[in-house]
Amino acid sequence: MPSSRITVRVQPRASADSVLGFMADGTLRLRVTAPPVDGAANEAVCRLLAKALGVPRSGVRVTQGKTGRRKVIQVAGLSHDEVVDRLSG
Repeated sequence: MPSSRITVRVQPRASADSVLGFMADGTLRLRVTAPPVDGAANEAVCRLLAKALGVPRSGVRVTQGKTGRRKVIQVAGLSHDEVVDRLSG
């Protein structure tokens, strides 16, 4: 099964959950309404990406950066190119 990793930059406590797009360095920008407390923002990031990518929530997890704004996300079931295509469109 393919899998990929993407780097994201998260803005917690935003007015709405949204995928903003990729920055020049390939980092994906996200906004989530959840606060960065007790893993709530990480859970919101995983839910948002799973919905945007059309994969099960269980296929998306934070592998690095659990307490910071910059995170590495593992996506199961999609190649890196598929992830970029789905999030860029």
